[in-house]
Formats: sequence, C-alpha cells, structure tokens
Amino acid sequence: MTKSLGLWMFRLTVACTLLLTLAPPVRAQDVLRILTWPGYADADLVKAFEKQFNARVEVTFVSTDDVLRERLGANQGRDFDVVAANTAEISSFIDRKLLLPLRLENIPNIRRQLPRFREVQSIGGIVRKEGVYAIPYTFAEMGLIYDRKQVKQAPTSMAAMWDPQYQGRVLAFDGSTHAFSIASLLLHGKPFHIEDRQFKAVVAHLIALRRNVLTFYTLPEESVDLFRQNGAALLFANYGSQQVKLLRDAGVDVGYVIPDEGALAWLDCWAVSRGVRNQRLAESWINYTLEPQVSGALTKRQGLSNTIEASALTRDTDKLIWLEPAEDDKRRASLWARIISGDAPGRF
Repeated sequence: MTKSLGLWMFRLTVACTLLLTLAPPVRAQDVLRILTWPGYADADLVKAFEKQFNARVEVTFVSTDDVLRERLGANQGRDFDVVAANTAEISSFIDRKLLLPLRLENIPNIRRQLPRFREVQSIGGIVRKEGVYAIPYTFAEMGLIYDRKQVKQAPTSMAAMWDPQYQGRVLAFDGSTHAFSIASLLLHGKPFHIEDRQFKAVVAHLIALRRNVLTFYTLPEESVDLFRQNGAALLFANYGSQQVKLLRDAGVDVGYVIPDEGALAWLDCWAVSRGVRNQRLAESWINYTLEPQVSGALTKRQGLSNTIEASALTRDTDKLIWLEPAEDDKRRASLWARIISGDAPGRF
C-alpha cells in the first residue's frame, strides 16, 4: 500500500510539472502612464478603464504648463505614454520630437466629435505631414462675463474692459501672454505675433487697462470671490464656462459673451509620447475619454466643455481663436511685470 501511494504521488508530481510546463505564461498587466491635468482622469473613470482593458494606470497630475513641459521633456518622453496638453504645447512637443503620430483607426470615437473638432486640419499645431498628432478633448473659450444688473446690454467686444464707465469694476487675468494677445488682437488683429514696432502701442493699451481695472486675479475661485465682494461689472473669463458655472452656483446673475472679434481659447488634446510602451493601449485611453459618459463627466464635474456635446454657452458661429505660441513669451512676461507694477508709459 505504501508502494502504491508512492507511485501515485510520483505520477501526480510528473503530471503537475507537465501542466506547469505546457501552460501559457501569465501575462503581466500592461501599465499606462498618463501625464495630465486634475479632472481629466478621475479615479472612478480610471478604475473602469483598468477593468475593461485589464491594465494598470498610473496618473501624474500637473498644475502648470511649465511643469508639464518639464515632466514630459525630462527623459525625452520615455516616462509617460499619453499626455494632455493645449495646442500650443502640442506644437512645441512635435517640434521637439516628443510625440508620435496617432493611428486614427484605433480611435473610432472621433466620429462622435462635433464638426469643428473633427476637422483637425483647421486646428493649428496638431497636424503635420506625418499625420495627426493629437485629438481634441476639452476646451474653454476666454469670453467676457458681465453682471446683468449693472450691464443692461451685453458687450460685443473685449474693448468694454477699457470703457471708462466701468472703471474700478473690471476684473482681468494676471497673465502676460493672454493680456498681450488680447490687446494686440484689438489693436492689430493678430494676437500671437506682435512686431517690434507694435509693442509700444500694445504696452500703452495695457497700461490703460491697468488704470481701468479693479484688480487682477489668477485662480477661478479667486475671481468669483472678487466679483461678488466688490460688485464687479465685467470679468475677463480666462477659465471660460468654468467661471460662469461657479458664479451662477454662487447665486450671481451673470451673462456671458464671445466678442465679435473672437475669443482666445485653449484646446487641450490627448497625444501619445514618443516613449510609449504600448501605443494601442494609449490610443484606447484616448478613445475611452471620448465615450459619452466619460466626456460628460468632465463637463458635469469640472464645468469644462467637451468635444462631443454642444456647449450651452457658445454657438457654432462663435469665433474661437485657438492658442498658438507667442512671438516672445519672455519679452511679454518682462513687460507685463513692469505694467502691473505701475510703470508709466514714458518709461517703456
């Protein structure tokens, strides 16, 4: 009986060894490394993606474009698989060879997008001769918010911020690039390319703005507090519909307009890093974010417009001017610091 038991155990051991030898190896989960902004990859949505694609997702959030540039460029794009960035940054990343062209057949949900976002050739910075490098995901136009009680007729131009009747009741954004772009758009019709001979007039125009505003803000929540506490009439909405939502949620009766000359608008897109480990998985993430429930969650939770649903605040005919790289960001920043510090026109 002992001999029979030993023989049985030997046969069982051999059988188990054969099974282990012949069984296919267990495939480790793919890891998707995402570099993005808060609100673009919420935990519950990431978890659903992980379950659907049997993958593990690592999300790194950034708070500024400067940090985004640093993180993506630190190791020539090899630290991340997919990145969210605005069109100006995407253009720069392509020039620096940090991104790969997309395989659009792996992103079928682009058919869900609104026409202005499907027509990628008309969006500066994301298409090159090699192909399409980025897919639009979310945007915010920088329109003009106004207090309906104080401003009876909706403004039609950003020039309203310079109107003396609103002196001390205007809130503007503390940002050199956008400030110069708006002033140049009003004066010369070109927001991103100021010629040397035009800078003097643009600076003088921004000094006039400084003298008309109540103050400058940086964060959307800050702008809401300032608007409510100081009885502001006009607000340059650097964060667009997000600020409209915050103000209305706070019980403020505000209107919102896109100026006739057009509104600067940032358009954040998804792109694939040149250092991607699994391009198909990265493109699956992009496709996933264009599902109605995912894009809808972005709008509902963050107050940001998405690219598959028409915005309630803008019309198809509104002129949106997608951000492009400026002619000289450092020069703008240096001049802006002097403008808001109180330098007079004669000192420039």
